[in-house]
Amino acid sequence: MKTTFAIIALVFAALAYYFYDAKTKAESELARSVFEKQIIDISREKEEGIVPPNNTYGELAANLKYEIEQGQIKISQLSDRLSITIVDKILFPSGKAEITPGGSIVLERVGNILKNVRNEIIRVDGYNDTAQINRQIQNYQTNWELTSVRATNIVRFLQEKVGIDEKLLQPISTSEYRPVATNVSPDGGIQNRQIEIALLE
Repeated sequence: MKTTFAIIALVFAALAYYFYDAKTKAESELARSVFEKQIIDISREKEEGIVPPNNTYGELAANLKYEIEQGQIKISQLSDRLSITIVDKILFPSGKAEITPGGSIVLERVGNILKNVRNEIIRVDGYNDTAQINRQIQNYQTNWELTSVRATNIVRFLQEKVGIDEKLLQPISTSEYRPVATNVSPDGGIQNRQIEIALLE
């Protein structure tokens, strides 16, 4: 009798282990399948390089189509960084930091799209070439000071005129110290005289 009970107990134990093992393998296969899919999705996004979030890229491209076609504005998206690069002469008179009426119109159009974006920093970076400032006719001692005030004025405009939360805004002055092109050629100097508005997670 004891032998029979022992055999029955062993059979039940074996069945329990079998079903447990099968369930564990199924769960492991499912987990591995989900993980592999995530890896594939991430790799695809990196290969494509351009992943416009919340259609902000598309809205900006449509709204600024004329300026983009004229080479005055460039919009780019790489990974988690969306950038709007604006030639400085659209926004400011030469050597000045006061935003022009035309520049105000462009900034308002950009700002009205960016203010709908949530939980991202809007960084305004002022760039310049290496040309020396004429101190007799301009109010700034260096390009660094000029680009710093320009970036700050744009931030204030986006806050006061457009209504973007000031906690999301950052003015930065890169000036001539991180050029995007060579200053040897006139075209390179033009590229370095710009404002970049970057959307950062």
